Amino acid sequence: MHRKKILITIDWFLPGTKSGGPVRSYANLIEHLNEGFEFYIVTRNTDFGSTESYESITPNVWTRFNAYTQVFYCSADYLSKTHLKTLFETTEFDFAYINGIYSWYFSILPVMLLKKSNKPIIVSARGMLNPQAFSVKPFKKKLFINIAKGFRFYTKIQFHATNTEEAIYIKQIIGSSTNVKVAPNLPRAVNTSAKPKVSKQHPVRFVNLARVSIEKGTLTMLNALRHVKASLILDLFGPIYDTAYWEKCQTVIAALPDSIEVNYKGVLDSEEVPELLRGYDFFVLLSEGENFGHAILEALSAGIPVLISDQTPWRNLTSQSVGWDLNLNDEETIIRAFETAITMNDENYTKWSQAAFHYAKEVIENPKVLEQNKALFLNA
Repeated sequence: MHRKKILITIDWFLPGTKSGGPVRSYANLIEHLNEGFEFYIVTRNTDFGSTESYESITPNVWTRFNAYTQVFYCSADYLSKTHLKTLFETTEFDFAYINGIYSWYFSILPVMLLKKSNKPIIVSARGMLNPQAFSVKPFKKKLFINIAKGFRFYTKIQFHATNTEEAIYIKQIIGSSTNVKVAPNLPRAVNTSAKPKVSKQHPVRFVNLARVSIEKGTLTMLNALRHVKASLILDLFGPIYDTAYWEKCQTVIAALPDSIEVNYKGVLDSEEVPELLRGYDFFVLLSEGENFGHAILEALSAGIPVLISDQTPWRNLTSQSVGWDLNLNDEETIIRAFETAITMNDENYTKWSQAAFHYAKEVIENPKVLEQNKALFLNA
């Protein structure tokens, strides 16, 4: 069988875990498209925010990742226009799949170099053109986009949007005639035969899986807890890059009522997530926006109802008894959701856990999503 060869450029990939969703998205992609495709991934040999090279990985050579995937881990001194040009010219591929918009070595330079190959190029915006993405470094982002449009940088480029809303944003920013294909992110192939939970713990345990940052809403979540009357434990897992922001979080944590315990647990390896989630009753992530939110779906697949913002694809959750999608500007509603979760009796909790599990199972086993992702490349 002839496999279609896909060249992927992305800043960080496995075994890295600190950059969050994109790494999980691509790991899931190559796991699901294991028939009919080969993958050649070009990435850094360090994790997000780190200068430490991955142990036991030789940089600047193709490394076998699995039977149909090879990874080229670039060292910092390898990253240059000349080296990448040579690498792309000596790699056989049918499609180029570019992650993101603003990375010089893994988003911008690859488009510049690969356009000369006359091979189909797909750019996955990963929510970087959504309105909430411009809350961070808006001037630099808008400047680049204006320059790119002026030079017709994305002419003859296909964009990948993970939902119809993102497709609208891409056309608004890049141009109404932009070729955009919609294919939802593929979830981790989790064990959907696992049983839902039957009761809560006492005190109730919440888990937050995300980097500690403004955009992930860590402070919004902690501020709401100041007004929660019932007892709870909240464990935070994720990297800290903004120490000033974390100090603000610690100040709020120190002032919380004695009935509320918050623990920072450090960074968790992605492969440990499914098992870890089984030890909690509720998942909470009040982020400013999620293009997909892999951790949200993984929590639901573990039978854990979720408290999330209304700025993700996962909406109308309360009517389906799987969680709450909350307005970040309405703290009263957030507080009420926490208290409703904590005081929920075991009979209702069992129903919500079962509903969450079956909701996730339906998403994970949806064959249409797999076909949309295949079509992303086959119809490029």
